[in-house]
Amino acid sequence: MLPQQWASPCGNQCTYKYAALTQIPWRVFCKKGCNSDGETWEECLEECDHICYKDPVLKDQQWSAYIDRSPGAASYSEECFHACVSGCGFKFDIQPDKVDKVCPNRPTKPPPVEKPSRPPPVEPIDPPDDMPGTSA
Repeated sequence: MLPQQWASPCGNQCTYKYAALTQIPWRVFCKKGCNSDGETWEECLEECDHICYKDPVLKDQQWSAYIDRSPGAASYSEECFHACVSGCGFKFDIQPDKVDKVCPNRPTKPPPVEKPSRPPPVEPIDPPDDMPGTSA
């Protein structure tokens, strides 16, 4: 058996697309898309959404999202999602231009709120002349 035959064709495409050493995490998530249990393109996308975004592990307990194993930072979650979707695209032979247009099924974060600027510090008022300038 040749090394090229060790992985599925889908997995080989992920390895080729995410070949750089710095892209190894995204290669893993691409292969998760290849190996997803979804039987349709849409089901595969739902699995990518579940894999890459933190959700509460315990029902109605928002704090439990911290124990979810998904990437934490929003930018990492988005990169993970796109890598996973690439794997789904390879699995279901979807055109790359359609794969690139897929967006996560998540609400976008509102822009950060700007904090009001601090007022300038108030300068102390000169003490009256009848107060001594030295201590006892």
